[in-house]
Amino acid sequence: MKDAFHSNHAPEPVGHYPHARRVGNFLFLSGVGPRERGTKKIPGVELDREGCIKSYDIETQCHSVFKNVKAILEEAGAKWENLVDVTVYLTNMKDDFATYNRLWAQYFQSNPPCRTTLEINCLPTPIAIELKCLAVLESVKE
Repeated sequence: MKDAFHSNHAPEPVGHYPHARRVGNFLFLSGVGPRERGTKKIPGVELDREGCIKSYDIETQCHSVFKNVKAILEEAGAKWENLVDVTVYLTNMKDDFATYNRLWAQYFQSNPPCRTTLEINCLPTPIAIELKCLAVLESVKE
């Protein structure tokens, strides 16, 4: 069974895809960034006139992206603790990894999920972090 899920609290996807898809007891989240729902506002980002990043605060973006992931999980019937695997995309590993890693340890104080962190040169919107998550549901809703 493959059930698509669209959140009413997370930012709208930037393309034609659901926020998440349930397959059996697994919940696969599409890439989630720090944008705010209903706006193009990105917490912690200052853009220039051309829409390019002028400056950003990775700590603010991390808090926002974790909040968005949590909203999708909860609306889909999962919990933060149900995360089992997270792929993290950073646009500046050298400058941002230490802050992101510190915040990760705060958000996952016990039993953290598996994690892979990759540096990429850009993301579809002017953000510095995106998460791709997999969670296991405790029970499948019919």
